[in-house]
Order: sequence, then structure tokens, then C-alpha cells
Amino acid sequence: MALLFDLLIVQVVCTSRQWKRNQLVADLVYPPVISLVKGFWKYLGFQFTFEGDENIPRKGGAILAINHVSYLDFAIAGTAALPVNRYVRFMAKQQIFDNKIAGPLMRGMHHISVDRGNGSASFVAALKALKSGEIIGIFPEATISTSFEVKGLKSGAVRLAADAGVPIIPTIVWGGQRVYTKGVKPNFKRGKTPVFVSFGEAINYPQDVDIEAATLQLRQVMISMLNSVQENYPDSHVGQRWAPARLGGTAPAPLN
Repeated sequence: MALLFDLLIVQVVCTSRQWKRNQLVADLVYPPVISLVKGFWKYLGFQFTFEGDENIPRKGGAILAINHVSYLDFAIAGTAALPVNRYVRFMAKQQIFDNKIAGPLMRGMHHISVDRGNGSASFVAALKALKSGEIIGIFPEATISTSFEVKGLKSGAVRLAADAGVPIIPTIVWGGQRVYTKGVKPNFKRGKTPVFVSFGEAINYPQDVDIEAATLQLRQVMISMLNSVQENYPDSHVGQRWAPARLGGTAPAPLN
């Protein structure tokens, strides 16, 4: 195992310059996509509130560990990082990259494909990006939470942070599930939907961190942040399909 890790590190170091050259190409694709996304938000009438962006490093690698409540979360979180001039490279399912329309855009912006049958390749790609000073967006729940509570987290985000020597920025998104989420018909009608994004204080991990304990601790931080965002959300959660049962909503009860 130690030899395998050493080989992975060598691969990362040897290819870091190539990643930086590729980043120049990626940033030619990112700006026009941002313009399209901002136009979409304007059409929907999203009313954004961004909190804690002072916790996003202005340079150097970092991981945004984001809760997952809607199909729009990656674009919402990426939009929230723009005021500090950071582009987020997201780890996303292979199926998105296989899409004829989304795939070329995802590759062009150098988001990272996650093939669950070959996790080591995704890990190496993310490690390269972090070592090169990129911000990586990860959804550690690995899927949308239909209860809109923070599910149990996978340990990959903490492993990456410890191995790359970069901080995790716990990140909460809330509001996008009112428009497009799992198991509910999308509602793209124009409205005035409040959408919140909160960036928490950076968490740093030593390489010998207890991965499982740190992952449990990260989940508790994210739960606390989610509760805070929900307390400050201007619209009532009571009786709403997009709200958790804990707040009087009608979303399914959490499974874990």
C-alpha cells in the first residue's frame, strides 16, 4: 500500500506542469459557461445570499465539501465562489461526462470524472489538481439527500485533504431543491427563490489523521451549518415538499 501511494505521488508531481497548461485551456471554456449560468439564475429569479466567502483561500488548493440537495448544487456553489475569483473544479459522476451535451463542457472546464469502478484514477486526478493550487468541489454524501438532511459522508474528501495537505471548507447550499431535485418534478417557472450558500471555517488535517473520526466530525460541522442556514432562511419550511420533516416539511424522513 505504501509503495502504491508513493507511485501515485510521483505521478502527481510529474504531471503538475501539464495540469497547469491544461488549466489555461479550461479557463477559456469556463467564462462563457458562467455567463450562461448567470443568465439562467436571472431567468429563475434566484435571490442569492453568500456567507463566509472570506474562508475561501484566495490562492492555493482547497476542497469544498458540499451538502447535496438538488441537481443545481454544483452550479450554485461554483457561482458563490466567483466573487473571490476562484473557479471550482467539481468531482462528478461518470454518467454526466458521458452525456453528449454536458460531457464536452465538463471536460472543457476540467471537472473530474468519478468512475466508481476505478476510484484510484479519480483520486489521482483530484490530487493533481489540488497540488496545482485548484479548488475541488466534492459532494461527500455521494448522492442527493431526498430528506434534505446531511446524510452519512464518504471518507474521500478527508483522505484527499490529508494527502494533498490542503484544507476542507465545509459548504452548505440551500434553496436549489425548490427548483430541481431528485424524485420531484422540476419547476423552472420564474419566481423569487432565496438561495443561500455558506462557507465554513477551514479545517486542516495531518497526514496521519483518523479518517473515520475526522469524517464524522466533518458531518457534524455540516449539520450545524445547515441548521444555521435554515434558521436564517426567509421563507417558511412548514408544509413544504422541499423542506425536511424536522422543520415541518413533507420531504421523506432521513434513512441515516
